[in-house]
Amino acid sequence: MTQYADTYELVVGLEIHIQLNTQSKLFAPESHVFGQLPNTQTSVVSLAYPGTLPRLNRQALVSALRLALACNCAIQPRLVFDRKNYFYPDLPKGYQISQDKEPIAQGGILHFWDSQGDIKTLPLHHFHLEEDAGKSIHPENAAESHLDFNRAGVPLIEMVTEPVIHASETALQLLYAVRRLVRFLGISDGNMEEGSLRCDANVSVRPHGSSRLGTRVEIKNLNSARNVKKAIEYEFVRQCELLAQGQHFSQETRAFDAELGRTRTLRQKESLHDYRYFPDPDLPPFLIKPDWIAAIQAEMPTLPHEWLYTLRNTYGLPASEAVTLAEEPEALRYFEEAARHTPLYAELAHWLNNELRALQKETGLLPARWPLRPKVLAELLTLVASQKVSRLIAQHQLLPQLWNNPAHSLADLIQDQHLAMEDNSAVLQNLIQEILLAWPDKVKAYKKGKKGLLGFFMGEIQKRTQGKAHPSLAQQLLAEALDSSRY
Repeated sequence: MTQYADTYELVVGLEIHIQLNTQSKLFAPESHVFGQLPNTQTSVVSLAYPGTLPRLNRQALVSALRLALACNCAIQPRLVFDRKNYFYPDLPKGYQISQDKEPIAQGGILHFWDSQGDIKTLPLHHFHLEEDAGKSIHPENAAESHLDFNRAGVPLIEMVTEPVIHASETALQLLYAVRRLVRFLGISDGNMEEGSLRCDANVSVRPHGSSRLGTRVEIKNLNSARNVKKAIEYEFVRQCELLAQGQHFSQETRAFDAELGRTRTLRQKESLHDYRYFPDPDLPPFLIKPDWIAAIQAEMPTLPHEWLYTLRNTYGLPASEAVTLAEEPEALRYFEEAARHTPLYAELAHWLNNELRALQKETGLLPARWPLRPKVLAELLTLVASQKVSRLIAQHQLLPQLWNNPAHSLADLIQDQHLAMEDNSAVLQNLIQEILLAWPDKVKAYKKGKKGLLGFFMGEIQKRTQGKAHPSLAQQLLAEALDSSRY
């Protein structure tokens, strides 16, 4: 991208499709669980049998309102659905129930943060509710395609950003932000690999300084955040090369080939008129009352960017620890509870992001099911900070035992297994004497100026005490012994 960055400006708008995790479909009664056998989650409604009528899923509407409130959107006072008419084999009705002129939410902003943890905002154009289509499956080397209607009718929110994205990295961080937000709100699992979060990118380029948008190319069905970034970067270079050669290109829809790292033409872009939108006669307008919105607002959780601000400004966490911790609501709740019992906030965040995540990876237990109580972790960190137990013993002995047997008492484990820090001066002095007598050559080298050998002797002390020697006391006694004339 760098070879054209000085001449052309990248302009991107995203269309992000969020599959809602409701118990049933948007207008049909059956459930929708990922990975089920094909065509086992269908009904006469989703398959468009004659005489069937749609019935709105109330929870899908609640989820849409939660997202609208989180993004500070203007909520339409009435909910109106339209028919979007087009033919495709995986669309049983021959039309999609969507929203055209009156989307449920308009305007608003999306909070995200960059790789340094600085909070930024991006304006939204609107988002609307619609039903998902089925899935066409094209087996390799087969003469026919297969249709799976399990996904047909699943509730979707399509979020449309303003075309003000000028870097592929920003698009990447925006997708991460949407995934994070819907998980915090509890309205979607946001798993791109399962299709719960999908993205189309509208990409154009224009000369720097120009306010006129270039020819827009839509890249469809990008199924990972990294692929969104790669597709945008490839398309920017492709369009710039064509313009640099004096060639023109038409508005079209393209797909991204992840293996080749390039886009390819799917079809010429349809105009809006091709869809022949008109109000769905089977779904009368639904009034969204202010008191209902107020009730939903009262139950809104703390949002990711609010958490990040709190972590950095109230708890004083470094950006690297704060952005990692702010990815998951259950981990944040764990941190918040543990922080009530210790002021060691940065150390607590570090242990959560590293030691506890390592145990999570081993056991498969998510933060909501972590067996170690937050208060006990806080007590352990306090003991480490006060040098009652060593960090190594806390990490490799106490923490795993408390994780695997949370009923154990921390104090009893330390006492029964003799894990407390050794701070008896007489014991340490005798040990130091043994070590220095065992390494006379290194003692001579130290006295001749090789001060780095102090670390070697400290290592021997910790090895012989199994990591239990009080570090500052041991170092003080060791330095005194080495500086004396006895050795």
